[in-house]
Amino acid sequence: MSARLLTILLLLPNSPSRAAGSCSSGNAVTCEECLRLGPQCAWCFQKDFSVDLNSGGRCDVASDLFHRGCSLEFIEFSDSHVRVIRNKTLSWSRETGDEGRVQMSPQKLVLNLRPGSPVTFGVDVRQAEDYPIDLYYLMDLSASMIDDLARIKELGSSLSREMAKLTSNFKLGFGAFVDKPVSPFIKTNPVDINNPCRDVDVYCLPTFSYKHMLSLTEDTTKFNEVVKNQQISANMDTPEGGFDAILQASVCKKEIGWRNESLHLLVFVSDADTHFGMDSKLAGIVVPHDGKCHLDSQNTYAKATAMEYPTLGQLTEKLVENDILLIFAVTRGQLSTYKNYAQLIPGATVEVLASDSGNILQLIINAYKELRSEVELEVTGESEEVQFFFTAICQGGTVFPGEKKCSHLQIGEKVSFNVTVELTECLKEPKHIVIKPVGFRDALEIEVHSACNCGCQVNAELNSSRCYGNGTLQCGVCVCNPGQFGPHCECAEEDIKVGSCKHHAGNVSCSGRGDCYCGQCACHPSEFGHVYGSYCECDDFSCVRFKGLLCGGHGSCDCGECHCDQGWTREYCNCTTHTDACISEDGTLCSGHGECICGKCACTHPGASGDRCEKCPTCFDPCISKRSCVECHLSQADGSVEDCQEKCLADSVVNQTTDFDESQSTYCSLKSANDCTMSFRLIKHEHGGSLLFDLEQTDCPLPPNVFMIVLGISLAIFVVGLVILSIWKMLISIHDRKEVAKFEAEQAKAKWETSTNPLYRGSISTFKNVTYKNHEKKGFATFGY
Repeated sequence: MSARLLTILLLLPNSPSRAAGSCSSGNAVTCEECLRLGPQCAWCFQKDFSVDLNSGGRCDVASDLFHRGCSLEFIEFSDSHVRVIRNKTLSWSRETGDEGRVQMSPQKLVLNLRPGSPVTFGVDVRQAEDYPIDLYYLMDLSASMIDDLARIKELGSSLSREMAKLTSNFKLGFGAFVDKPVSPFIKTNPVDINNPCRDVDVYCLPTFSYKHMLSLTEDTTKFNEVVKNQQISANMDTPEGGFDAILQASVCKKEIGWRNESLHLLVFVSDADTHFGMDSKLAGIVVPHDGKCHLDSQNTYAKATAMEYPTLGQLTEKLVENDILLIFAVTRGQLSTYKNYAQLIPGATVEVLASDSGNILQLIINAYKELRSEVELEVTGESEEVQFFFTAICQGGTVFPGEKKCSHLQIGEKVSFNVTVELTECLKEPKHIVIKPVGFRDALEIEVHSACNCGCQVNAELNSSRCYGNGTLQCGVCVCNPGQFGPHCECAEEDIKVGSCKHHAGNVSCSGRGDCYCGQCACHPSEFGHVYGSYCECDDFSCVRFKGLLCGGHGSCDCGECHCDQGWTREYCNCTTHTDACISEDGTLCSGHGECICGKCACTHPGASGDRCEKCPTCFDPCISKRSCVECHLSQADGSVEDCQEKCLADSVVNQTTDFDESQSTYCSLKSANDCTMSFRLIKHEHGGSLLFDLEQTDCPLPPNVFMIVLGISLAIFVVGLVILSIWKMLISIHDRKEVAKFEAEQAKAKWETSTNPLYRGSISTFKNVTYKNHEKKGFATFGY
């Protein structure tokens, strides 16, 4: 006890303030109610402890109770902790016999948990080498498996030889299944019942649901003989009754011969899907499966026609309960179906079976190695009140948060898991939970207790004098007898006037924020502030807020109303009365164009703007109003100003001879009509008018130079004419050159004929006399012209 209190004392400075608020404002009036508020809450059962309901009463964090004067030995504070009951060391390869091997550590724990306060412990798992193996071969003997049956007749011997490489203790068993022998799964006429294969002129056995043929044995010769003596059977539909067979093979431990200290492997061989759940309603079978063994004297499933197929959930439960690892050896066409089943069955694996089971030996070896390469934890008995969180620490120290499985392991390799357990609420009775690796006999038993009871209740005082003899003093407070009320049971039921605790007849007692003790309200503490008043009607936190701050952060809340600090006003206390931020550069308030409201200028003159209303193009300017008067006086070069009297208002007087104090005047600078700069000073005289002096005109533009203007224009005209003439001359030259070039090109192309004159005709003509005939002599007559 003293060690625990010392631990609490060491942790006192670290107690969170938020937890303190939730403990002190939780309205707990007993020790148990206090402990249920949160994992940091503690209860003071010291008799003379000063109780102030508004500061938390007896329920608070341990640090506050200690600082308020509660001795450590009177602080009731239960924390979550783990107690190890059994923790045997993990076995190595062959150091012990089969029954003494330990593959999981620890083996039993007791957890005392407080809601909201989790505990974490470690679990180590190591698969022992040369571990005994029980393998049960469950085969589909429907007609489609006839070639498979022929291939496995020597399976026992070959399988035994291969398994001898993995373990020195191996047993083998055999069972077969077809389907329920009822319609519509089989033909029900007597001839077809005796020989379901009659349609194909082959004899086969009558349909059966499941038969256990050979219990687990080391005699592989006997296994081979049993397999050789098997004959096929048949049914009507494609799905078989495999789930019936798996469940019976799992729960009939005595008949099958499953050993406690061995690895249980069940090899399921089929080329078709399987019935499950309510499929049997087609045959009028409506009694749910009870999950028990029902083998008769002939080792045949006796309830096949009386009970439904097991559901997938029932099958999973029995496989896990009996530590059986299921190997589905199915043809490729059924691969996806059985993979879906395997995802819902812990430790199940699926392998592809050749059409004639030719690869069954290697399939079993591969599946065994795959199963032995994984360690996965499963939890049974888990409930909503108890939550588990896992972290796997696999080979090489690799951490996998949220995982409870390690893969690719070697036999003899140790893996660890960090398990965190948390209680969401107090338990009515202890919970018994088991954590075990899938397929392992070893398991961790956990007994969970809720730490919600107070030890100080043991020392309760019946009819204590501190309770005026009307109650039991329990953990420092009075638990009143029936008919008695009050902190010390000082009030009798007939003396209580509940109406005196109501502000009005229709109101709730103590405004719903307190308890009525003997006609007076005892206000409940609140994590938001102080509740007070004769009827608990007032508090210091229910006032208006500005930008999330109570009373704008510049006032105090009293019974729903804000009382502003000095210099602040309005309902939200968000309006300052200071005007420093509204003073403009000339010392006026908002430049004379607005009002200072809550420390900011609100411009009232049309057109005024700016933080201090200093921008106002439409506001009256005394300098601009004197423009025409000053401009007239400055334009009179001869000094006569009679013409300017009309332009100067009656309250404006120009005086250029008298010296005035410039510090009391206003300097003005304006542009005149001729773009000169006019400057003057303006001062208000005693009659209310304006006095203008120091009139001056500067920066006037020079008059235009006519000679230079004329000269410039003339030169510009000359230059432009010269440019135009040059351009014309250049264009004419370009055109002439093109014409000459064209003529020369045409001249070069011309060709003249000099050998013959087409007009010349010769002086001699020759004719042939066609009428002259002289066979002996040919002659021609020539005539000259």
